[in-house]
Amino acid sequence: MPREAKELSARKVESLARVPGLHALGNNLYLRVAPKTAVHAKAEETTASFVLRYMLDGNARSMGLGSYRKVRLATARARALDALEQKTGGNDPLDAREAHKAALRAEAAKAITFREAAAKYIEAHRAGWKNPKHAAQWSATLESHVYPLFGDLPVAAIDKALVTKALDPIWHKIPETANRVRGRIESVLAWATAKGHREGENPARWKGQLEYAYPARATVQKVQHHPALPYEEIPEFMAGLQDRESVSAHALEFAILTAARTGAVIGATWQEIDLDAKVWTVPPERAGSKITGEHPKHRRVPLVDRAVKILKALPRQEGNPYVFIGGVPRHGLSNMAMLQVMRDLRPGYVPHGFRSTFKDWCSEQTSFPNEVSEAALWHAVADKVEAAYRRGELFDKRRKLMDAWAAYCASPARDGNVVPLRAAE
Repeated sequence: MPREAKELSARKVESLARVPGLHALGNNLYLRVAPKTAVHAKAEETTASFVLRYMLDGNARSMGLGSYRKVRLATARARALDALEQKTGGNDPLDAREAHKAALRAEAAKAITFREAAAKYIEAHRAGWKNPKHAAQWSATLESHVYPLFGDLPVAAIDKALVTKALDPIWHKIPETANRVRGRIESVLAWATAKGHREGENPARWKGQLEYAYPARATVQKVQHHPALPYEEIPEFMAGLQDRESVSAHALEFAILTAARTGAVIGATWQEIDLDAKVWTVPPERAGSKITGEHPKHRRVPLVDRAVKILKALPRQEGNPYVFIGGVPRHGLSNMAMLQVMRDLRPGYVPHGFRSTFKDWCSEQTSFPNEVSEAALWHAVADKVEAAYRRGELFDKRRKLMDAWAAYCASPARDGNVVPLRAAE
C-alpha cells in the first residue's frame, strides 16, 4: 500500500495553484504550476496540473493526472491512489494507462458501421475494377437489399442471423442477385476483419456456413427453368461482359445490343456493315423469319453507338471477311463461342435467351408499340391481312427503340428496382 503522508487541504492547494513550482500534496501526488509566459502573462491564473511521481526499478516516473482547472482535487487523489495500487500489484501505471487507451482505440475502430465498411471496401478496390460501373453496382445491390436491414449497425455486430435476414426474401426469387449480395457481404466482412474492425468467422461465407441454410444457386435456377436472363440483371451482366476482351465476348455484347439471332451475328461479314450510316444489312439466308411461309428478305438492323464502337475495335484478319473472326483462318466464330462465354458468366442461360430478355423489357418497361419490338426481333406479322397493308420496316422507330435498349444496358444495376423507360414512339 502507498505510504501515509499528510494531505493538504483544498484551500491550501488552491493557494498553491498561483505559485510556480512543484508542490507536494501528499501520497506521491503533486501540483505542477508552470510560470507565467508571454502568452498568458495577463491572466490571473497560472497553468497548473496534477502529477503522480513514483519510483519503478530505480527510475523516477511521472504520470499526469489532469489539469487543475478541469479535475477536482478529490478525483486526482483517487486516480493517484488507483495508480499506486497498480504499482504495488507489480504493474507500471503508465503502461497500464497506455494499454487501456490502446484498447479504447481498438474498440472505436470496431465501431464503424457496415455501410461505412462497405464504402471503404469499394473505394479500396475501385482502381482494380476494369469497369467503373462496378462501384455503382456494388452500392446499388447493397442499398437495395442490405443497408435497410443492417447498414447502420456496427460491422463487428453482423452475424449469420442478420445475413440470412437479408438473403431470405431474394434467394429463391432472384437467385443470381442473391448470390451477388451474399458475396459482397462476405467481401466487406472479410475486409473489416483484415482491418481489425471485427473478429471471428465470416457469417456470409458459403462453404461451411450458408451452404447449410440455402439450396445451391444452380439448383434453384434448374428448378425455375429460366434460360433467359431477367432484364433486371442486364446492366450488371453487360458491365461484366465488357471486362472481357475476347472476340466471343464482343460478339455476345453485339448480339444483345442488336437483339439479333446468334447465327446472324457469327456469320456477319464486313460487307454487310455500314459504319457511317450505322446500319447492318443481314442477307436473306441469315434473316429468315419464324413465321412459316414468309419469303426471306434482307433485314436492315440499326446499330447503336456502343455496337459501332465494338465493331471499330475488333481485330481484322487479311483475307477473312467475317466481322467476328474465329480460331480457324478465313472463318468466323464457332457456334459454341458465345455459349462458352455464357457458361462462364451465367451458367444455365443461353445467348439466344437475350432475345426473350429484350422482349420482356420492351413489354414491361417501355411504351413502344408491340409491332416495333416484333420488327426489331425480325418477327413477321402473323396476321395476313395486317401483313398485306404494312410493308414498311419501321426502321426509324426501331432505331429509337434500340437506342433506349442500349441506354438501359449501360445503366447502373438496380437489382429489381428498375425505373421504367417510357420512351416516345
